[in-house]
Amino acid sequence: MENLQILHCMSGKSIFFKKEMPIETAVVKLLASKEIGGPVLDDRGHVVGWLSEQDCLAKMLEASYYCELVALVEDVMVKTPLTVQATMSIVDLAQLMLSAKPKIYPVVDENNKFIGLIARKDVLAGMTKQFNICSPMM
Repeated sequence: MENLQILHCMSGKSIFFKKEMPIETAVVKLLASKEIGGPVLDDRGHVVGWLSEQDCLAKMLEASYYCELVALVEDVMVKTPLTVQATMSIVDLAQLMLSAKPKIYPVVDENNKFIGLIARKDVLAGMTKQFNICSPMM
């Protein structure tokens, strides 16, 4: 039985943010993407945070109350993001997704550098492919 790895099913670096980015810029970038969030990267490409639609929504709501929006990504990001290794099996990630909340994970290489994203939809597609490899149709 061949075990598919995350690197075979993930999407590339479709979106990421920098800590110093104004939240308004991050919101525009997020809205232009198809993702529900993205990793925050340092200058070496390591994941140092996660910014989601929910984080931005909370800040926008606060801004509407105070009539000002002065924040950086680092002010609202999750500072302890969950990441997954590119070599992890799709089956193992599926099991992790059943117990952990994230719908999407940043994928990192052996040096913990960001190389892509993997979402539940990607995992389902990978598991379908895995199933078809194990039990080919007759």
